[in-house]
Amino acid sequence: MPNPSRKFRDFASVLALALAVSFIVQNSMAQDSTPSTSASQAPDSNSRAQAQDQSIETLKVNVEVVQLFFNVKDKHGALIPNLSKDNFDLFEDGKAQVIKYFKAESDLPLTLGILIDSSGSQMRVLDMEKEVGASFLESTLRSKDEAFVISFDVDINLLQDFTNSVSRLRRALNEAKINTGGVSCSGGPVGPQGPIPCSSTGPRGTALYDAVYLASHDEFSHEVGRKAMILLTDGEDQGSKLKIRDAIEAAQKADAICYVLLIADRGFYGSFGGYSGDSEMRKLTLETGGRVIEVGNKIEKLRQAFDQISQELRSQYNIGYVPTNTVRDGSFRKVEIKPKQHDYKIQARSGYYATARHEE
Repeated sequence: MPNPSRKFRDFASVLALALAVSFIVQNSMAQDSTPSTSASQAPDSNSRAQAQDQSIETLKVNVEVVQLFFNVKDKHGALIPNLSKDNFDLFEDGKAQVIKYFKAESDLPLTLGILIDSSGSQMRVLDMEKEVGASFLESTLRSKDEAFVISFDVDINLLQDFTNSVSRLRRALNEAKINTGGVSCSGGPVGPQGPIPCSSTGPRGTALYDAVYLASHDEFSHEVGRKAMILLTDGEDQGSKLKIRDAIEAAQKADAICYVLLIADRGFYGSFGGYSGDSEMRKLTLETGGRVIEVGNKIEKLRQAFDQISQELRSQYNIGYVPTNTVRDGSFRKVEIKPKQHDYKIQARSGYYATARHEE
């Protein structure tokens, strides 16, 4: 289990490295040392890893295993339990794969990340987010689960690192404060990533994409098992140094499912132009196996959204296979889980990065 006192490494250094890697990838095939599958890459010294089912741990000893968590729903969106591997076909880049492991994994340890938007646009809904978010953690977290809390605006703040203490997480949520930069646009607000551009009207900075990247790269990538990131935001990014594609790639490499509770105070934006963050958020959730849930500014809708996420996280299936393509070239491999019953809908991440195995 990570030390609870562990903090993010220097934000500027992390993002500078990310930008450099992004440039290299555009010109050559880069190798990434972060595990992109959920295969065991090191001796089992993590107590949470021991809670993984022994059958798949045995399978991981000498081979690379791709492991995916997913939900199955009917045409009305209701979760479907009690299915077996015989209900599914599995494909990687269009080629059929042999399912080596399959189980309903509602009891595996869960790692949660709560990312709360504290930019100016959330001024009238932030208190609601704190209250309902804390209630969700209280009802969802068990002794073997962990969570962390990040707020993002002009800055990105790790308010609470990994803990299973709901009281600490509640205090962390309550520490989130609206921050619009505190300086004029002409002065250029400065966040942890350096100067952040802002418009003369509206929110002065919302480093949403950078926050998703950092949560994935600095927090989730060090964890095993089931991982879910929950973003409470209107989806608008202003000032991130990274792009949405960088955020998606980092989340995919960390095996983190992303849910977005789209909380938009439409009155903040006025009748002209409105907001458009939902489009990029749908890309993020579709690629990582989560989904966007529209909340608006209604507390009951927010409670219902958290209830839906809780049910989905406790109703996941876990599927594992050894890819027929054994080349570890860092490329993205598209994975499809297809139900043999055509009216079933699969909610799963779109694939993984076939990074080189890290040898001890």
